[in-house]
Amino acid sequence: MKEGIHPDYHEVEVVCACGNAFKTRSTVKSDTLHVAVCSQCHPFYTGRQKAREVTGRAEKFRKKYGLDK
Repeated sequence: MKEGIHPDYHEVEVVCACGNAFKTRSTVKSDTLHVAVCSQCHPFYTGRQKAREVTGRAEKFRKKYGLDK
């Protein structure tokens, strides 16, 4: 690695809007990094994500445009 071209990489504390806090390493100049969502509150990771209604989409399209037989 070349000397003097890489940013300072140090430990920071990440604080989520939900109150969860953890430590990681980053090039951010401050000691604290504030985020809106984390893996503890994001719906995809917590399993609270709503399943999309996929079944019946073709039938709904045919009915809407009068293509049903």
